[in-house]
Amino acid sequence: MTVTGLVLAAGGSKRLGEPKQLLPFRGRTLLDATLDMARACGFDELLVTLGGSAEAVRAQVDLSGVRVIENPAFASGCGSSVRSAVPHLGDADRLVLLLGDQPGIRPSDVRRVAAVPTPIGICRYTDGLGHPFLFRRETFGELTGLHGDKAVWKLLHAGSYPVTEVDAGGTVPIDVDTREDYERLLRSCEQS
Repeated sequence: MTVTGLVLAAGGSKRLGEPKQLLPFRGRTLLDATLDMARACGFDELLVTLGGSAEAVRAQVDLSGVRVIENPAFASGCGSSVRSAVPHLGDADRLVLLLGDQPGIRPSDVRRVAAVPTPIGICRYTDGLGHPFLFRRETFGELTGLHGDKAVWKLLHAGSYPVTEVDAGGTVPIDVDTREDYERLLRSCEQS
């Protein structure tokens, strides 16, 4: 079983008004923290998609051990980032999607989602479903047709494939879309 991790970090941060990948977080950047978490998951390969602010991200973020996939269509939503990465999966059996602005995911939950027996896996938190997502090889063809920001959710809810929900406990980890989200993330780190 070959597992590839894909960190989606190509967004243009329109709602935030500045590159969220580069927000200060624990002495580095938000994307650095997410990539550190992803490296701890033990993937066979780790990919990251870049688009908005790609040049600044390359200059400021530690991308060692990560294969960068450029997504020129990043403005059309996360679906374009997944589409741009699928041709680079090689012989991977499984793809785990992570959000570049969600450093609070636990590597143990990622590993449990990556091991599910069904074509799609997702974490079940106390307040709902959330990343990471798992997609096995039989879904890769459909991943190439994704469009928009909620494309993976549409595939999850379409009923085309069996889905396993992995109990992750706790609430869905904060992902940063707005200044309020960022402030909430910083407060949550102070409390832990």
